[in-house]
Amino acid sequence: MSDVATSRMSSKGQVVIPESVRDRLKLKPGAQFIVVGEGDVVILKAITPPALDEFVDLIAEARRQGRRAGLQQSDIAAATAKVRGRE
Repeated sequence: MSDVATSRMSSKGQVVIPESVRDRLKLKPGAQFIVVGEGDVVILKAITPPALDEFVDLIAEARRQGRRAGLQQSDIAAATAKVRGRE
């Protein structure tokens, strides 16, 4: 870690990430984080959205597994309706 800085928490619970850290990590407004708190330690982990081609690969694999399991489109619609309470 090359940059060390201090920050304060506002009355609304907001904490400013110092500009030098934002620049080094290429953080933009609207960036999202996972927040972990343990004892007196708070860790912010930037969430990086996966690339679109990763989704394409994931969907293709899900379809292959669905075919192997014998799932039909109607099975998926029924399961979705059940989870949403629209049986």
